[in-house]
Amino acid sequence: MGAETLVDNIDALLPQTQCTRCGYPACRDYAQAIARGEADINQCPPGGRVGIEALARLLGREPKPLNPTHGIEKPREIAVIDEQACIGCTKCITACPVDAIIGAAKLMHTVIGDECSGCELCIAPCPVDCIAMMQAPDAAVAALQLAPHYRARYAAHNTRIARDESERAAALNERKRELETVSATSVAAAIARAKARKSGNRT
Repeated sequence: MGAETLVDNIDALLPQTQCTRCGYPACRDYAQAIARGEADINQCPPGGRVGIEALARLLGREPKPLNPTHGIEKPREIAVIDEQACIGCTKCITACPVDAIIGAAKLMHTVIGDECSGCELCIAPCPVDCIAMMQAPDAAVAALQLAPHYRARYAAHNTRIARDESERAAALNERKRELETVSATSVAAAIARAKARKSGNRT
């Protein structure tokens, strides 16, 4: 099995919550670390016992308990915003890896419950502590079963971020060109005025 194929197979067994509790910035990064032998198979709380057992079977290892350093296994949760307390700072929107929070600057935000992966990454940035986790209405559905959906949401999120950054860069470059054009025109005009004054002085 090739290295990249192994990473794909490991990644396919992860819940795709992108919660970073494993110690890596995303599920695929964790999969790569496992494939390289740099991370253990018991670092994913959302995957829990079922996920650990699946990874153990894939890699021909013995299952082991979830490492408590990375959290505990619990029923799937989703984030909920106290909309009365929300100040519309957008920090939670920026933090969400699956674009499950909607709102605008200085306006109330809300979580789309069906899209929330329960990563908890929106909680820490909130300056008014108005976000809490609650058990998902369909908590009986394991995170691993929803992994394909979360993976697609995360991919779409990354595509949007890349597009936004590209558009910002293009806008900055266009503004730079406009300023350079204005500057060049101003310099040319100044030179022309200086030449005209010099010519006038000669007469």
